[in-house]
Amino acid sequence: MTRFTRAAAAAVLACSLALPGALATAGPSVAVAPATVAAPVTAVAPVTGVAPATALAPFVAAQSGGVPVVPGTARPALPAPTGPYAIGRTVLPLVDRSRTDPWVPTAAGRELMVTLHYPAARPGDGRPAPYATREEARLLIEALGVGSAVTGDALARMRTHGGTDARPAPGRYPLVLLSPGFGGSRWTLSHLAEDLASRGYVVASVDHAYESYGISVPGGRTLTCVACTALDEGGVHPSVVTSTRAADMRFVLDRLTGPRPAWRHARVIDARRVGMAGHSIGGASAATAMVADPRIDAGVNMDGSFWEDLPAEGLRGRPFLMLGTHDGMHLPGGQDASWDRMWPTLDGWKRWVTVAGAEHVTFSDFPVIQSRFGLPGPVLPADRAVAVTRTYVAAFFDRHLRGLARPVLDGPTPNNPEVHFQHR
Repeated sequence: MTRFTRAAAAAVLACSLALPGALATAGPSVAVAPATVAAPVTAVAPVTGVAPATALAPFVAAQSGGVPVVPGTARPALPAPTGPYAIGRTVLPLVDRSRTDPWVPTAAGRELMVTLHYPAARPGDGRPAPYATREEARLLIEALGVGSAVTGDALARMRTHGGTDARPAPGRYPLVLLSPGFGGSRWTLSHLAEDLASRGYVVASVDHAYESYGISVPGGRTLTCVACTALDEGGVHPSVVTSTRAADMRFVLDRLTGPRPAWRHARVIDARRVGMAGHSIGGASAATAMVADPRIDAGVNMDGSFWEDLPAEGLRGRPFLMLGTHDGMHLPGGQDASWDRMWPTLDGWKRWVTVAGAEHVTFSDFPVIQSRFGLPGPVLPADRAVAVTRTYVAAFFDRHLRGLARPVLDGPTPNNPEVHFQHR
């Protein structure tokens, strides 16, 4: 197994939100058992020659500056969704008691927190949904080291556009599974989840136990990032993360589309149309999950290094989108050789799209957080980061889960000058 330092984990995984010194709570050494998946994948060696991670440098710089939220001023808000539907939101705690948690084997099964965003019957139904719990937001802010610029309370109170437990709109909708970057939580993909729901998708954003800086779970408990320490100190290969998440998504699909669904409105999910997208290692997990579960029809990797090679049969013709930065990491021949290695093994419809000015966190909520709280931002402005991410992810699922023509996927367009197509 390869040994990772915290800084190396951020760079080599090309997914970790970890920063030097940002230690998550963990117990003694962790015995890790690989998760079981339904089809073979091959773990690959870490990417070599990768410079130290700088994806969150703006957050570090903000420790000595930035604009704090002033009490009494307007609350920051997520960008408005672009689709015609109002949005409902509900949270499902799930526990898979058939599996041992790989990070904490003494836990009573594999614990997951799932947020569902879905088309709602009418605007204003349900009380406003929170962005995050105060403890979740506090732990993320603490890990990023920007407590002098923004508080956990202020971040937790960021306005969303979902109504808690709102009645779903009539009809049946495709399901999209979302998996966050390592160290991040499911709510760091909220702007994308809300937008997809407003366009007519049910979106299940999943928090994977002990892989986030903080996950609030029933009983007033908080699960912290035991996996961060396991990767940092235990010589654990990142493929344990991707294979575990694949098994997580299989369980979530069972609980949402099986004969006894965990959600009382599960009838609105069209189980024949399922996609998965993820940021960073969550995006790499989309490919692994597709290998493990034939029910997942299409996948998107947003700027994540692949840690497992596809089997000989590839994805059996299913479509896949690689959406990444246009820097030295994810261009053809870039530092992350896993994209070059993966490309010829993708055997269905595929696109390799890069975004000029993007950073690793561009494809999550972090550009929104930076702009809303006055933190230094990347070259690509937050509004463009949001627009590009939403446009290309939604177009991909529209095309492959709904059969709709989406010419934006066919090549460069004047409205998206930052977007470049590789290997067309």
